[in-house]
Amino acid sequence: MIVYFTGTGNSRYCAAFLGEQLGDSCLDVLPLLQSGAAADLRSERPWVFVTPTYAWRLPRLVRDLIRGGRFSGSRDAYFVMTCGEDIGNAAAWNRRLCEEAGLRYRGTLPVVMPENYIALFTAPGAEEAKAILAEARPVLRQAADWIRAGADFPAGNTGGLDRLKSGPVNSLFYRFYVRTGPFTVSDACVSCGKCQRLCPLGNIRIQEGRPVWGDRCTHCMACICGCPAGAIEYGQISRGKPRYQCPE
Repeated sequence: MIVYFTGTGNSRYCAAFLGEQLGDSCLDVLPLLQSGAAADLRSERPWVFVTPTYAWRLPRLVRDLIRGGRFSGSRDAYFVMTCGEDIGNAAAWNRRLCEEAGLRYRGTLPVVMPENYIALFTAPGAEEAKAILAEARPVLRQAADWIRAGADFPAGNTGGLDRLKSGPVNSLFYRFYVRTGPFTVSDACVSCGKCQRLCPLGNIRIQEGRPVWGDRCTHCMACICGCPAGAIEYGQISRGKPRYQCPE
């Protein structure tokens, strides 16, 4: 079974592509995350976790889902991590997570996808995004071949900088940068409530027709990039930047 989490569509695209290649089912964990229920899943085929990369690691909400869930049937676990550039030393942390969850670690594969983290970077335009997706497809086909053959994903080369990024920098990033204070909403808001429906942590409530953020944000960018009116900003950082949704 292919289990995925996505904020703006990159991981959903990769999961669907792998599902088609492998003839396997895909499960979006958004309803599980929003309900707060523990995962209780079964698959006789390998588990393939497809997720974004947050500060060179799995998103913490995905880590917690795996750590606190029950995954029966197959014990094999593959990780496909979408990223803007690299995943640091995420593989070592994924191996450790599998040990905690009683799963057999089969490797971590980075897949470069269009940047969506507009709270810090700039997302590509539509044509550039489509070109990046085209380059990702051969990587995903190779991933499917390895999974189909029961082979491990090849281990990547990591060094001290990678360990630094996935270790102390990750912790500092969550502590000091993953905040909701800079989120604002303009008069362009149409009170549709889409941001509330998209939030994986139930961190947005609609108050007097406008979104109000709590303190449980994971910076998935679903709200700001999914707003149909372009009414949400993240301080001055996001102003004038294109909003990203996977174009395919």
